[in-house]
Amino acid sequence: MLKRIAAAAIGAALMLTGCTNDADVASHNLSKAADNFEITRRVVFYNGITGGYMLSIEGLCSLGNNDPARQVTITCKTGPSSYKKHFLGLSDNVTFFVEQLEPAKASAYHYRVTFKPQSILPDIDFRGDAGELLSGGE
Repeated sequence: MLKRIAAAAIGAALMLTGCTNDADVASHNLSKAADNFEITRRVVFYNGITGGYMLSIEGLCSLGNNDPARQVTITCKTGPSSYKKHFLGLSDNVTFFVEQLEPAKASAYHYRVTFKPQSILPDIDFRGDAGELLSGGE
């Protein structure tokens, strides 16, 4: 009986997964590509009172996924292993929009999954004084 319930639950989950429309799958894949710094974007901060642009950031940029309310972080790749991170606060008269500057290929049928085994092992930095360790804190 338990096997039948499990099989029914798995079948229902697979059927619901198949109900996702093409636009949602393509959107997910484009977001994943942008988060991997593969898509050039322009981020513009706009003052709704003056009608002027306050800041424009352009490049291989990713928007923060877990930002607190009324804040946004933007991380941009500037070289093979160099990045810049921008922190911006939003107010009732400041908003922003993000423009993808070039078309990008993305599947509308298969979700993209990124597996990065390097991220499993931490990069540990040691900070300390060997003399202090050997003296026993005296």
